[in-house]
Amino acid sequence: MSKPLYMKIYDSICADILSGQISPDTRLPSKRELCSLWGVSQSTAETAYGILMAEGYIYSLPKRGYFACALPQLPTHDTKSGVRREPDTAIQVSHTQPAAPSARQLLCRLSTNGADTSVFPYSSWAKITKDVVYNNPQLLQRGAPQGDIELRQEISAFLHNYRGVVCSPEQIVVGAGMDYLVDVILRLLPGDTVFGIENPGYQATYAVIESAGRKTVPVSLDARGMSLDSLRQSGAQVAYVTPSHQFPLGITMPVSRRMELLKWAAEDPCRYIIEDDYDSEFRYAYRPVRAMQGMDEQGKVIYIGTFSRSLAPSIRIAYMVLPESLLSAYHQASRYMSSTVSRFEQHTLRRFIGDGLYSRHLRRAGNLYRQKQSLLRSMLGEIEGLQVQGDEAGLHFIARSDRLSESELCARAESAGIGITGLSRCYRGEGCPEGTVIIGFAGVGLDTLKEAAERLKSAWQQD
Repeated sequence: MSKPLYMKIYDSICADILSGQISPDTRLPSKRELCSLWGVSQSTAETAYGILMAEGYIYSLPKRGYFACALPQLPTHDTKSGVRREPDTAIQVSHTQPAAPSARQLLCRLSTNGADTSVFPYSSWAKITKDVVYNNPQLLQRGAPQGDIELRQEISAFLHNYRGVVCSPEQIVVGAGMDYLVDVILRLLPGDTVFGIENPGYQATYAVIESAGRKTVPVSLDARGMSLDSLRQSGAQVAYVTPSHQFPLGITMPVSRRMELLKWAAEDPCRYIIEDDYDSEFRYAYRPVRAMQGMDEQGKVIYIGTFSRSLAPSIRIAYMVLPESLLSAYHQASRYMSSTVSRFEQHTLRRFIGDGLYSRHLRRAGNLYRQKQSLLRSMLGEIEGLQVQGDEAGLHFIARSDRLSESELCARAESAGIGITGLSRCYRGEGCPEGTVIIGFAGVGLDTLKEAAERLKSAWQQD
């Protein structure tokens, strides 16, 4: 199957940067120029550049464009991209080389992918790990591709108690990260399935699904989450949603909309809902909303979550709950698979949950994140014309200014030593509101966060 166009563009630019054909800090074509060079739509160009930025191959400067990052040179025989580029798609670059913003020049980046490891339970985790490794030699043997049953039993009980999920351990699949689990889901559904994804939404979700040759369609949101009218018009058979804390707008989907989505899914045997509960553990205003999966009586919800957000990014353990209707397809597809998570790590986590240490950690981390959220919200709320939204839960929120544009917000923050992301990065096509940025706070210490907020206040209050 031919690669999507955005991946061909990605491969081409990636190969040129790695080979040194595009020098560090070299300006790349604008999105409009890239569209003209390759004969593609703007959303295709945006996706290619978005992935390159996410992986650290390029960076952007407000109002100046995209530039190549400085990377170690690989040997010239490297075949990472595996793509032959036709002559008419060669990337023409400008060799003006502005100074890139060095990580040392920034106080911090308020990104959405961090976690505060200062509250990680090092001693408890190390003690359990040592015991598991020394006293369980059988864990050196190959485990079940679905994950060891002991861990799946603990996850099942935890999800029932904390999220209202109704499932048996046999419905749970453990894997190394959400991307892996989404890839497994793709194997269980027909090849012509159309996936409706929230717009704005997490662009990596589009990338994972499209890189497998599957079709995605952006589905717009309203004040209650994914719009049912837009979903019906999209022709999608699968709706991918983040109902507990929508990324990036922070909307908590009310029960009425959840029921409408479940009704939509029940209308057709080919329809499913993927419920991504990526940071549901942290709420600051009220108790977590019950998972949509717990309301599902028709077996239409595929529920996925991760421990990477609540424990540490390097602990690549995620899980999904499959409807019983998809279990036989999963067992057929997994006959030749192996577990992607170390059995030692699985059983360390199993003990950590079963001994009550995970619940204790969530309370401790939640208290810390509540302090950070409150600090930022209070200080940013003092800025004239700035509103904070979507801050009732999760590890990020959005800030919207009626005085400054998105590019001005980002540029002033960068000048003050704070890296932030504009909301437009999460949109496919038009519709992004003016003057809106995403503020992540999990991976920044309290003292640094306070200084960051003071710098943003000074930068954004300038006339």
